[in-house]
Amino acid sequence: MNPAYSDSVSLLIDLIKRDSVTPEDNGCQAMIQKRLEPLGFVVETMDSGQVSNLWARRGTQAPLVVFAGHTDVVPTGDVSAWSSPPFAANILDGHVVGRGAADMKGGVAAMVTAIQRFVSRTPDHNGSIALLLTSDEEGPAVEGTLKVVEKLQARDEAIDFCVLGEPTSSQTLGDTIRNGRRGSLGASMKIIGKQGHVAYPQLADNPIHKALPMLEDLCAIAWDQGDPYFPPTTLQISNIRAGTGATNVIPADMYIDFNLRYSPATSMQHIKTTVEGLCESHGLNASIDWNDSARPFLTKSGVLTSAVQQAIKAHTGIDAVLDTGGGTSDGRFIAPTGAQVIEFGPINASIHQIDERVCCDDIDKLSLIYESIVDQLLADRLPD
Repeated sequence: MNPAYSDSVSLLIDLIKRDSVTPEDNGCQAMIQKRLEPLGFVVETMDSGQVSNLWARRGTQAPLVVFAGHTDVVPTGDVSAWSSPPFAANILDGHVVGRGAADMKGGVAAMVTAIQRFVSRTPDHNGSIALLLTSDEEGPAVEGTLKVVEKLQARDEAIDFCVLGEPTSSQTLGDTIRNGRRGSLGASMKIIGKQGHVAYPQLADNPIHKALPMLEDLCAIAWDQGDPYFPPTTLQISNIRAGTGATNVIPADMYIDFNLRYSPATSMQHIKTTVEGLCESHGLNASIDWNDSARPFLTKSGVLTSAVQQAIKAHTGIDAVLDTGGGTSDGRFIAPTGAQVIEFGPINASIHQIDERVCCDDIDKLSLIYESIVDQLLADRLPD
């Protein structure tokens, strides 16, 4: 530990210094394993493919409280654009600057130190406490948390409460808790035409011209109004490509990629049927490859949300709001098991950006909040 900084900030600095661009872990999980094993945690490595996964549990009884996160980070982008080297973890104006500082090595560091203090203070706690880490959250996310959850289910190891350390705070630490996420449905559409010379359009079939009216109608669809827990379903086109590169050639095919972030008010099947029907009504020769990457999930107000809100209030004075916006997270793999799942972590304003950063004071406060959460869930026996 660097004596100039708190234990949480020192751990965060050490984690950032390990260049762990997805799917690499680069020793981050091993560092954490060394901290937990002396406290009585049974630590298992559940690596899959090129992905590092760690499951550390203390106790055998219910309820099982899990902190979950990832040690992988996204690429740095142009290193010369950073004001400080992205893996140097320098302190600038009271902030740790580095790739993964907020997403989500800051959350991981705060979780680990919170767990250490809680177990040292309450060695005979009720239930069980565990930590789940993967290096496959920023990548395809098929060899990480999903694989760990499958192994836990295969041996009837049920998670009761799960806190993910994703950066959910917006303006101030503690202002936002994610208690659910919309589903994510991607699509790669191919519009089939016929290549030809632009001077002889009657001998060709331009897929771009034919697709444009359909795309206008597609973007105009009001899928739903959301519900009391979720914002409305939205669709965004992310890529359109066609042509040979020559200006005098009508392309043979056109490719369109789009994604829907959908609320439970609209089913995945309804989306598919609507889009496919729209293509048919416009007379398009189209094929669509669908990618169901995340189903919507929700943890309604209850034991876990109350514990998190109370802990935030105690350490920040803020009344945190429950929200289901944003992107996807590994919570989508844990919630279907029946666990109550929330996400709460640092301010997300700089994630995936140049000069990603997190406030040192926020990391220390976050660790205290995490400790208070587990204290409420395990220090005293929960009501049936």
